[in-house]
Amino acid sequence: MSKRLKICINTGGGDAPGLNAVIEAVTMAAHNRQWDVYGIKAGYNGLFNTDEIVHLTPKVVDGIAIQGGTILGSTNKGNPFQMPVCNVAGECEERDMSERVMENFRRLRFDALVSVGGDGSMDIAQKFFELGMPVVGVPKTIDNDLGGTESTFGFDTAVGIATEAIDRLHSTAKSHDRVMVVEVMGRDAGFIALNSGISGNADVILLPEIPFDIEKVCAKIMANELSGRKYSIVVVAEGAMPQGGEVVAKGEGEMGRQHVLLGGVAEYVAKKIAERTGKDTRSLVLGHLQRGGSPTTFDRLLALRFGAAAVRAIENGKFGHMVSLQSADIVTVPIAEALSVEKRVDIKGDIVMTARDMDICFGD
Repeated sequence: MSKRLKICINTGGGDAPGLNAVIEAVTMAAHNRQWDVYGIKAGYNGLFNTDEIVHLTPKVVDGIAIQGGTILGSTNKGNPFQMPVCNVAGECEERDMSERVMENFRRLRFDALVSVGGDGSMDIAQKFFELGMPVVGVPKTIDNDLGGTESTFGFDTAVGIATEAIDRLHSTAKSHDRVMVVEVMGRDAGFIALNSGISGNADVILLPEIPFDIEKVCAKIMANELSGRKYSIVVVAEGAMPQGGEVVAKGEGEMGRQHVLLGGVAEYVAKKIAERTGKDTRSLVLGHLQRGGSPTTFDRLLALRFGAAAVRAIENGKFGHMVSLQSADIVTVPIAEALSVEKRVDIKGDIVMTARDMDICFGD
């Protein structure tokens, strides 16, 4: 493409360290091609209220790659295909508002959209692509559960934060002969729990992919006791569930959310352990700490590579594709292909086998 393009970028879903790095890379790569770049605030909200669109220049994005969060804001409640619309009485219903987004996109004469997000955002991007919008996706999720790419930015940072927390729990658990149960994020995939649990020398790791038997968890803790190790560390993903049971949830999600609000599994597990073993047991939920702060070097570089690659994808007309990390290279894959496979922990894979060889219990 040789003409001067006008492109836009949005960030959707939960925030993740590295979003600002993508924004900086897209802006700089486009500027070097003499293209114009605009940021759509709060997911697609800026294409409903066009006052929420900002012109991105090298001066605006200078140095933001080191910062956490996103200067464009994000939302996980802004699906234009299922937009909550409420009347004066407070009664709400979901409506398909996608045509309004398409109309504003065309009216503003944008040539392409860079959509940054996880599986929900990629699903929306695919639908807009099918409606005729030129879209390039950039994969983002701290859970690392998006198919088509070996890694998403935000994951390495989240694992690092979780591992540091587990490291700190060892000293306090050992001082009081306690069992410490730490809950990390991971609704459907347990990559954060697995990687941080192994790296943090946990005794038990509970994953969504492996329903657990609390009796086997307690047996591991009592085996520690008999061997002279008076404390234990249990790492549990928020989506982990007991065999024959259900996930622990805080309540129903808001309209437009596909899932219940998870949380409380660490407290549930801690209570069961205390009842069965008599051990002093405490629980801790890391929650949104895992999303905050500056990205690690790996995430920062990956996000910058993804952003620059997205601009190259636009230049090469690779619409309906998502940039991807595969075997150390950045490539593109069809968004539909990335969404077609649920990425989950391989329970027979090398990392799980490593944990088992280290005598870490998965409750099975």
